[in-house]
Amino acid sequence: MPEDDSHNAAQNGATQFGAAQIQAGLRRRWLYLMPVVFVTYSLAYLGRSNFGFGAAAGLAKSLNITESRAAFLGSVFFLGYFLFQVPAATYARRRSATRLVFFALISWGIFSGLTGIIHNFWLLVLDRLLLGVAESLILPSMIILLTNWFTRTERSRANAILLLGNPVTVTWMSAATGYLIRAVGWQMTFVLEGIPSVMWAFVWILVARDKPKQAHWLPDECCEHLTESLKREQASLPKYASFRHALRVPGVLTLCFQYFCWSFGVYGLVLWIPAMIRSGSSRGIEQIGLLSAAPFLLAVVLMLVVATFSDRVQNRKLFIWPFLMLSGVALFCSFATAGHSFWLAYFCLIIAGGAMYAPYGPFFAIMPEMLPANVAGEVVALVNSCGALGGFAGTWMVGAMQALTGSARAGYFSMAVALMLSGVITLTLRTHRADLKAHPV
Repeated sequence: MPEDDSHNAAQNGATQFGAAQIQAGLRRRWLYLMPVVFVTYSLAYLGRSNFGFGAAAGLAKSLNITESRAAFLGSVFFLGYFLFQVPAATYARRRSATRLVFFALISWGIFSGLTGIIHNFWLLVLDRLLLGVAESLILPSMIILLTNWFTRTERSRANAILLLGNPVTVTWMSAATGYLIRAVGWQMTFVLEGIPSVMWAFVWILVARDKPKQAHWLPDECCEHLTESLKREQASLPKYASFRHALRVPGVLTLCFQYFCWSFGVYGLVLWIPAMIRSGSSRGIEQIGLLSAAPFLLAVVLMLVVATFSDRVQNRKLFIWPFLMLSGVALFCSFATAGHSFWLAYFCLIIAGGAMYAPYGPFFAIMPEMLPANVAGEVVALVNSCGALGGFAGTWMVGAMQALTGSARAGYFSMAVALMLSGVITLTLRTHRADLKAHPV
């Protein structure tokens, strides 16, 4: 072999070896960072979704309040959740997402536990409102954190792992909380399920870091490569001077309305599914918990599959609207068959629950791909705030209709319409297929 060819081959081999080492180093993000992100969001979801089991276990009767007041108690969480989303995103972007999440973990663990201790209705309303405020800090902070750590070709999967905390928590919580309530009562259950968040806060602050350069476990070469890739992505995006200017971008307000309708269906289902199943069957609270877990188990599988294909194809809208439409149709079928066959209605409920969660990963990848980092976090917070309003409307209206009619069927119908509407709205979004070669990792 000539000397020049031998030298070129050696150089190519060194380059390939370096690239392989960088890829191996970057895989550490999935092993070091994502587990603590997943657990943190899981604990946040535990604090908001176990209320439905308290309601099914007789919360209204224990507190001597009406069913409509119990419905308001379940929904007031979302008013608090709505209020501080954008300020939280601004703080996380300018200062530190990890410190904000540490504060939120301790706060919502305390407020969640107090739900089982407070007996005065209006003090309980205040507690649930503050629980919503504490948890409002989490999603904007997490999305900003992941945007600092993952590129466009990875972002849907990273978002999906974060948001898997939602259905995974509801799955195990649905299976375990029913038995826990049977053993110690719904009030002590709230106390016990608030403690892990406070303890986990200290694990979080020890492990999580805001940016790659702050992580001791990420090699310098990997950190530089990732930082350059993220800079190239930002350079390709349009520039906006402030959050106010970003509101004029076509699609931002559409995303807000879309997520309002989507969350109306999702949170109405999450908080009231135990009561819905109980109204259609004579099973005990522990069996209702097991039945409530199945829709969310399907959701876990679909979220991972949809996020993976969304990152490969880089067409986010294609992986959102069909599942929202399917969830609305399935929920309508559950509404239509609820009075005739419990098991057929329940099967449709499983399909609806899985499909409504499936598109979360690609949905939250849209905003960092259409807006630069100086405004994307605040826009995510705004969209999520509108989702909080949808959650408030969904939980209150579904619970109120249940109390008024004595049946879950009217709630099923309203959620089905909201989910189908969110699918139709998604079709109106103007999105484009990203260039996979533009920002390699």
